[in-house]
Order: sequence, then structure tokens, then C-alpha cells
Amino acid sequence: MKQLSILGSTGSIGTQTLDIVRRSKGKFSVVSLSAGKNVKLMEAQAREFKPVVVSMADEAAANELKLRLADTNIKVKSGNDGVTEVSTLPQADMVVGAIVGIAGLLPILCAIAEGKDIALANKETLVTAGDIVMAASREAGVKILPVDSEHSAIFQCLQGQSIPKRIILTASGGPFFGKQKDELKKVKKEDALKHPNWTMGSKVTIDSATLMNKGLEVIEASHLFGITADEVTVCVHRQSIIHSMVEFYDGAILAQLGSADMRTPISVALNYPQRSSISGSKLDIFDMQNLTFDKPDIETFSALALAYRAIKEGGTMPAAMNGANEEAVAKFLNDKCGFLDISEYVQRAMDNHKKKDNPNLQDILEADLEAREFVRRL
Repeated sequence: MKQLSILGSTGSIGTQTLDIVRRSKGKFSVVSLSAGKNVKLMEAQAREFKPVVVSMADEAAANELKLRLADTNIKVKSGNDGVTEVSTLPQADMVVGAIVGIAGLLPILCAIAEGKDIALANKETLVTAGDIVMAASREAGVKILPVDSEHSAIFQCLQGQSIPKRIILTASGGPFFGKQKDELKKVKKEDALKHPNWTMGSKVTIDSATLMNKGLEVIEASHLFGITADEVTVCVHRQSIIHSMVEFYDGAILAQLGSADMRTPISVALNYPQRSSISGSKLDIFDMQNLTFDKPDIETFSALALAYRAIKEGGTMPAAMNGANEEAVAKFLNDKCGFLDISEYVQRAMDNHKKKDNPNLQDILEADLEAREFVRRL
């Protein structure tokens, strides 16, 4: 039985991970959980899966949870110390990193230091500190198994293969594919949150609408698979059936196909190197219609170009870009800026940032904070 710690258990990836655990009938056990503020759902998860320890990011939420779980032996923690305890619990074999944003970075690094394999859904961990994280995983001898559907697809296509010529990252194009800038000036968050294919958290859904999500995935792929950004091509594939492709030097292209269901890539990571019949909904190839492929419109959706710029400049620039984007998306979700302002704010924060090369962890955290404060002032 594989023992799991799940960071971000009340979010989209976390709840789907627990669904796989629930249906796997004893193949996995859950030893620790962390979440943000959703006390009601965390209580239900704790009572069902009976972890050793749970943690809430919000202290008031943790205090309420303690009262709700007073009749159990489950330890309740809060804040950074709590999520660190969850991610480093000695019993855990694997940590599922599903916290949104740079908040997932430190607990993942702590888990790696304790020799835990990582099922990584938190792309910002590699976007902001990819060199540090990958070096730490090599030193500790732990596996980092991607949970993003695109990176899982690449990972699967590369099994037993030689060095790829390039990676082709597919993108759905989000809810605004084909629209021009003038049409996007007055879109509301309700429009941006209507993803055509996937059900995701609000931050990731907005990133998908701006194409920043794909930009973050370019940077993530570069670190995961040891390639340059120039060796990653983004392709808009509206049907979200091909989750990504890998081209080799002999001209062959391998693709991984599946339904738009995150439980499949989660299952691949949890069960590696085996496969399980417990996954997401199955794809019926006879229901497939035409598959289309388009180049992204990086003039209208400039966030993708900003991400390519960030990884090419390197140093602390990806962390600054990511921090600015997290803050700008939060502004948009709180009706404090327009949709097109998100990418503009990110660009202005990047222009303002004085990057440091070969950064340490403190440099990265400072770059993140500086970019956030810059966007808050706009």
C-alpha cells in the first residue's frame, strides 16, 4: 500500500486524487492532508480517509477544524509549519503537490529533502525555482512525476525513447479562441471562467483564457525534460483529445490521447511504473470528429510570449513573471482590473524587475514578492 500526503486536498486536483484513492480499494492510504480555508470539505475528507495530520493555511479555519474533529485522534495544524509537517510526514511515500501558486514551492522542497517522491500538479514550483527543485530531486534520488495532462502525456511518450527533437504542447485555446483584442476589452470573469473542455480551479482557468497557463507549461516542460524553450512548440488543439506530442529526430511524432479528465494523469503518476484500471473517463475513438491544430495568436494573447521571454532571460525573471501574474489574476477575479490588464500588468512588472542570475531560494522569493507589490500598486 502506497502512503500519500496530499497538498491542496480540497481543490480540483486534490479531490480527484482522493476519488482515485477511494476507488482503488486499499491500494493507497492517505496519511496527511493540507488545504486553505474549506473547513467543511476538509472535515469530510479527514473523517473518510483518517489521516494522521491535517493542516489549514488559514489559522481561523484550523481552529474551527480542531473543534469539528475534537472527537477524533487527527492532529490539526496551520500555516507554514503545518503544511511542512504534512509534506514531510515520515509515513508518506509520495506527496501530491496540488497547491495553486508559489505557495506550493517550499513544502515540495521540504518533501524532496525528506526523500518523498512527488506527483506534481503545481506548475509554479518549477516555473519559479525549476533549477533548484530539479537539482534537489537528483541529489535526493526522488522521482518527480508530472500530473499536468500535457506533461503526463510527454512523460508517457518518452518512456523507452531517445532524446526528442522537440515537444509539442497542446492548448485548448480557452474560451476566447479566435477573438481579437477589441472583443476582449469588456469580457467579465464569468466569461473567462467558462472553459470549453476542462473543469479546473478559477486561477488555472483564467490562466488558460490568457494563455499564461500554456506559457507556464513551456517553462515547466523545459525543466522536467531538460530541453530549451526553443524546443517547445505550442499548438492550439480545440478538442483537448491529444494532450501533447513528442517529435523525434527521425521524423516520427508520438502523441498521447485521452478524454478531458484529470483523473487519468493523476492515476499515471500515482501508479507509476504500473498502470491501473482506476482512472478517468474513457475515450471512445469512434466518437472523435475532426481534430484541428492551429498556431496560437500571441499578439492577442501576449501572456504566452511573456513566458517565453521569462525563461530565455532566466534567473529570477520567471519568478517575477509568475508572482505578477498571480497578483494580476487575483485582481481580475476581484473585479479590480480588466481581462487585458492581466498581461499588461505582468509585462510592466517584468520590465520593472532587475533580475538576478543563478538565484538562490531567497532571491526567488524576493523576486516574487517584489513583482506582487508592483502589481498591487498599479
